[in-house]
Amino acid sequence: MKIEIDLNKSINENASLYFEKSKKSKRKKQGLLKAVKNTEKRLNELKSNQQEQKTQVLIKKRIKKWFEKFHWFYTSDDFLAVAGRDTKSNEEIVKKYMEDNDLYFHAEINGSPHCIIKTKNNSVPETSMKETAEFTALFSRAWRSGLSSVDVYSVNPEQVSKKAPSGESMKTGSFMIYGERNWFKKTALNFGIGVKKEEDDFVVISGSFSAVKKHSVISFKVVQGKDSKGITAKKLKKLFEEKLGSVIDLDEIISMLPSGNSDIVV
Repeated sequence: MKIEIDLNKSINENASLYFEKSKKSKRKKQGLLKAVKNTEKRLNELKSNQQEQKTQVLIKKRIKKWFEKFHWFYTSDDFLAVAGRDTKSNEEIVKKYMEDNDLYFHAEINGSPHCIIKTKNNSVPETSMKETAEFTALFSRAWRSGLSSVDVYSVNPEQVSKKAPSGESMKTGSFMIYGERNWFKKTALNFGIGVKKEEDDFVVISGSFSAVKKHSVISFKVVQGKDSKGITAKKLKKLFEEKLGSVIDLDEIISMLPSGNSDIVV
């Protein structure tokens, strides 16, 4: 390395000049290193945003079926059961989607959903009847109230009516039940949630644990516990994604859980 000496300056003056140049070079180097780190950080953020955008596109790609705006599940015998989420959807379930040969279920507790099995004119096995009773119980107020079981009944569609006793009126989501009921006494809250493969998609399903386990590639039993609905959903998301290596929509998991605190049985 060549060093130029100014003969018009003393040795100390030349040394001071190079010392100042050295300090300036160090400051420039530090500035460059900081700029490089900031650039790397920005690039990583851009990559992360791009990945999130790709994920969002993948999640939105699947076209949902008509019943997915309600609570729903398939029994072990492949019968579709659908239940309302609120007074408006309860009304819709009965008035729009219940057909003559379907079966209607309701829990004997305030805050129960109206639930139907779509029979497609087929006889429903006892296994599916029991699982649908459990499904109805799970999405009633029983879970949030900390009850371990609740009575559930089923009737035929013609027994469900908007005709109220004389002098009374029926609110939205309310119906009268006439005639004999088929009872499922002390129906336990056997809840399961899982993910099933549907063509190129993974779909979150929940309901009676026995049915969910049969239809899922991965499933977990969930019991009443201490974690909020949101925390349970986040834990499930992590478990599903670790097992499947695929992104699962958190909102979809949340929508499939009953209202109230819970714990995952791992």
